[in-house]
Order: sequence, then C-alpha cells, then structure tokens
Amino acid sequence: MNKPSSLLCQQKNFTLSLLKSPHKISTLNHLKSLHLHLLRTGLNHSNYAIGNFITRCACLGLMSYAHQLFDKMLQPNSFVWNTLIRGYQQNQLPKHTLYCFDQMRVNNVQPDRFTYPFVIRACSDLHEFEKGKSFHGQVFKIGVNLDVFVGTKLIEFYTTMGDLNMTKRVFEGMKDKDEVTWYAMLSSYVNIFNDVGKARDLFEKIPCKDVVIWHTMILGCVKAGELEAAKEYFERAPVKDLLMYNTILGCLAKNGEVECLLRFFCEMTCRDLVSWNTVIGGVVRDGRINEAMRLFYEMQRVNLSPNDVTLASLLSACAQAGALDTGKRLHSYIDRRGSELNAVIGTALLDMYCKCGDLETAADVFNKMSERDVVAWSAMIMGSSMNGQSRTALNFFYRMKDESVRPNDATILGVLCACVHAGLVDEGRMCFYGMSEEFGLTPKLEHYGCMVDLLGRAGLLDDAYNLIQSMPYEPHTGSWGALLGACKIHGNVELAEKAIEHLIQLDLDDGGYLAIMSNIYANAGRWEDVSKIRKLMKEKGIGKSRGISSIEVNGVIHEFGVQEKKHTQAREIYDMIDEIYRRLKRAGHVASTREVFFDVEEEEKEKALFFHSEKMAVAFGLIATDKTAIIRVVKNLRICPDCHAAMKLISASFEREIVIRDRHRFHHFKNGFCSCRDYW
Repeated sequence: MNKPSSLLCQQKNFTLSLLKSPHKISTLNHLKSLHLHLLRTGLNHSNYAIGNFITRCACLGLMSYAHQLFDKMLQPNSFVWNTLIRGYQQNQLPKHTLYCFDQMRVNNVQPDRFTYPFVIRACSDLHEFEKGKSFHGQVFKIGVNLDVFVGTKLIEFYTTMGDLNMTKRVFEGMKDKDEVTWYAMLSSYVNIFNDVGKARDLFEKIPCKDVVIWHTMILGCVKAGELEAAKEYFERAPVKDLLMYNTILGCLAKNGEVECLLRFFCEMTCRDLVSWNTVIGGVVRDGRINEAMRLFYEMQRVNLSPNDVTLASLLSACAQAGALDTGKRLHSYIDRRGSELNAVIGTALLDMYCKCGDLETAADVFNKMSERDVVAWSAMIMGSSMNGQSRTALNFFYRMKDESVRPNDATILGVLCACVHAGLVDEGRMCFYGMSEEFGLTPKLEHYGCMVDLLGRAGLLDDAYNLIQSMPYEPHTGSWGALLGACKIHGNVELAEKAIEHLIQLDLDDGGYLAIMSNIYANAGRWEDVSKIRKLMKEKGIGKSRGISSIEVNGVIHEFGVQEKKHTQAREIYDMIDEIYRRLKRAGHVASTREVFFDVEEEEKEKALFFHSEKMAVAFGLIATDKTAIIRVVKNLRICPDCHAAMKLISASFEREIVIRDRHRFHHFKNGFCSCRDYW
C-alpha cells in the first residue's frame, strides 16, 4: 500500500472514531472541524458517516446544519433518512419530522420499523389524528404493526388522542411486549383515562415490574384518592426510590394527614428538595407555622438550600398567621442570598407584609422588585385596601394603568374592596361598570358581591337588592350575606328577611347568618322572632363559629379562644383583663351587649365580652411584648362592635398601637382612633 492511500485510510479511521465519540464533539466549532475531515476523506458521501454526523448535530440542537449536509448527498439510504427524521423529532420539531417523511416517500425510499415510531410520535405531538391513523394503516400493510417499538408508539398515540378502544386493540394485538409497552398501557389508564380499576387489573398481569411501573401504580391510586391502596402498593414494592417516597409524601400532605406526613418524612432515609418542600407545604396548609419554621431551620442544618417554592410557602404561612417577626427573618434570609427580588418571591414578601399590617414595608418591597407583573400589582392594591388605605389602593391602580400593565379579575376585586372600605360609591360604580368596556373583563360573583356590599353599607339598600336581582349568575352567599350585613347596619328588617331566606337555602349550616338575623330582630324589639331563630339553630345543631385570635411573640404563635384558660400565662392574662376592665370603666366605656347571643343576665353578658378572643390576645400582648412594640392580632371572625370600641380606648390608655386583622379587613388602633374611621 502506497503512502497517500495509507494516510487517507488513517484519516478515515480517525474521522470515524470521532463520529463514535460524542463526548469529543460538544460545540459548533467541533462539528465544523469534523465536517472538514469528512470532505477531505470523501466520507461526506458515506451513508454511515453522514448518518452519525446528523446524530451529533441532533445532540447539539443543530438540525439546520445537519440538513445542509444531508441535501448534498446523492442517494441517502433509509438509515440516513431515519436519522434525520429522528433528529428533528428529538429536537421537538414534529412538523419537520413529517415533512422529511413525505420527502423520503417522494424519493422512493421505503420507510421501515425504525421510521414509523418517530413519525407516529410527531402525530401525537401535533394531535394529527387522521394522519396518525393513516400511518397505522401503512405499518399494517408492510407488516411491522406488531413490532414492539412501533406498537408502543401507537399505544402512546391513541392514548394522546383519547381513544381508549384503539389503545387497547393495539396493545392486545401485540405478541411481544417489553417494559416500555406495559408502562405505556398502564400510564394511559392512570394519566389519561383515569381508570384505576383497569390499571390495577393490568398491573397484576405485568410479568416484570420495575420501579417505574410500581411508581405509576402508586400514582394512579393517589390521583384516584385511594390513599390506603397507594400505601399498600408502596409497602409491596420490592425496591423503593425517592420518587415513590415523595409521591406518598405528597398524598399525605394533600389529604391533610399532617401527623402521618411528619412521621413518614422522619422515616425517609433519603430526602431531596421536593421532600422538604412537600412536608413544609403540608404543615403550612394545616396552619402550623411554628412547625414549618422548625423544618426550615432543620433543612438549613443539613446544608440544603431552600428554593423559591420553599420560601413562598413559608411566607404564605406568615401571611396567614400574621407572623410578622418570622416573616422579617425570612426576608433577611432572602436578602442575604444576594439575588434580585423576582416576581414570585417579591409578591410573596409584599403580600406577607400587607397581611401582617405593615403596609410601608410592603410598598418598599414592591418598589425594589426588578419585575412587577399583574399579580404583584394586584397584591399591593388588595393589601392597601385591607389596611384601610383606600386612596393608596386607587393610586396604585392608576399608576398600574399608566405603566400599561393590564389588570385582571383580582385587580378589579382589590379596587372594589378599597371602595367598600371607604364608602367610595362613585369610584366603585365607575370601576365595576367600566371593567367590561375598558379591560374586556366580565364581572364575576365576587365583583357583584363587592358592589352589593358597597351599595348596602352606603345605605343604598334598594340599589343593592336590585343589583342582586339583575345578576347574570345565581346569587351566592357572598351577595346575600353582604345585603344582610347592610340591613343590620341600617335596621332594615324587611329586606333582611328576604336575604336570610336565600341564605338558609344556600348554606343552612352557617350559624353566623342566623346570628346576624337574630341581632336584627333583637335591635327591632322583635323578641318572638329572636326565639324562633334560636330554636331553629338548636334544632339543626347550628352554632356560631368559634372565635379564635392569634398573636406572634418572639417568633412563636399563641392562639386564644373565648375565655381561654389553657395558656401557660393564663393567670397573668386574666389579671391584665381585669386591669383593662378597670381602665375602660374609668374612661366611660359602656359594654355593647346587644350582640351577645345567649340567654344570660346583662352583667354576665358584659363579663363575657371582656373575654373575647381578641381581648385575650391583646392582654397577652400587653404583658409579653416591649412597650414600644406594635401589638398585632389575627382573628378568624369579624371583630365585634364592643371589642372595636374597647380597642380604641385600650390604645389610648396603654399608649400602644394595636393592629387587628379580622376576616374582612385590618383595624389599626392608635391614640384612641381606628384607621377604619368607624366605617366598617
């Protein structure tokens, strides 16, 4: 052999070795260098070499480069065509996949069992049902319909199209089935057709079950709400991977089985970020912020950094509980990370500050956000509204429009709530009736409920009632409840009776509405009707919801019910209640007993009022916090008139600022005044 031919042979072998070593070809420059070798050695016309070159291009996402080289081939064989088709499909370009298939047929190159899996998958991606069925006919004609790879892709295709009958026909017609085939059929029952019974039957027939099969069956039970069955399959699985553990963990969290969730989590030998986020999310949904924070600190101790999901979940917990101190510690942690506030974390932070009554810091966070989407704007508007800063909320809304951010339903709801809290009837009407014309938004039930509340509070009861009557939806409890509340404020018994009639039909189990109606009757001196309401509640076993108030002190949430005696400092709290009582008496406070809903003497009613949960929480705040600290309380129900009046006097007498968040809004008490200006 002469030297030139020997050298060419060596160059060819070197080029082919490069084609077989994907780790050596990782950039466009590497490809160009390899292309040059192909040209120098004449391998640019080799089907084998070009096929492998296309594979390398596909791995780098450079299919246009691959096609340029392909177009210069004189007669590419089926191997090269299949490689090109596969490359486009791997790069999620299904239209190019089908185009290449058509060109393959035009050039009289016969498709084979290596061609069809990719073109069938392309039809799935494009939801091309008729074309996919035609490919099924073609594979039947050439006799490759029973091929395990083609058959599996047909199962996936018909599953994607939602055709269960054809999915089963293809599966049952296959003589040979591998693990992927069994998985495809099981997955179709679990993920598309939601038939856990059929999935269970199929599962028992699978000859060799790998960890993916086991996990799919467990997931199917979880999706069907069959937690016990999911646990059973989990216990049966011979090998358990982290994904299985996380699936069961997620199921326990979703079902609210917090104790089981914590126990299962502790038993896990291996945990990832998903595991930690799941258990933290589970305890957050259960309102156990102290437990959530304990897990957060433990997570850091094992050197696992929380992500945005972790932090958003914890900030949400702080927002729910009004745990400002804990929220501030999380904010400090976020700042130490050194990254800019993105929309997710920024919105969670400002929402937390708003729901903890610290509107100034919320606005500061908002202004520092690098990106502000409609969710962030809506949170700021609603937060301002809840805190009684209605004009501020409207200014944010006008600023939002000036910055060309399109509002959504939540934005408009926040604006309407702001109008409700300040009695801004004209502005509310303008926003409500303009949301369709200006923003193309259709008012939802919540928007109608806000408008009824706005009109009713302002004394426009007939307008409020007429709006309910004109609603394009079936009026919900929010609308009728708002009208009932307005009737109580303005003493309209007749309209209140219409409202309560609808409320009883919609939600008989809510004793709060019946209690309001009883108070309306009592204020009107209609004691016989009061007795009827109480009798109805007794017969149906309906009671008012239990009032619970919480306060955060030194990072720990303390909860109080009415006449709470379980607290470790109960004696000191009761002593402080007595001190509050004496000071209020000196200030001339007369207890408002008209809404105490049980048959006792007037003196007993007055005594009961002093042990309402919010007063208990404030009393604890007075003895457990520094004299300069703001006392922040969260209550699950609407604050009662007596507590509202008392809090104004307490703020003046003890020279303390008190912030109470009830189920509707914030009340900021300072120097004897409330931010609501008694319009609530």
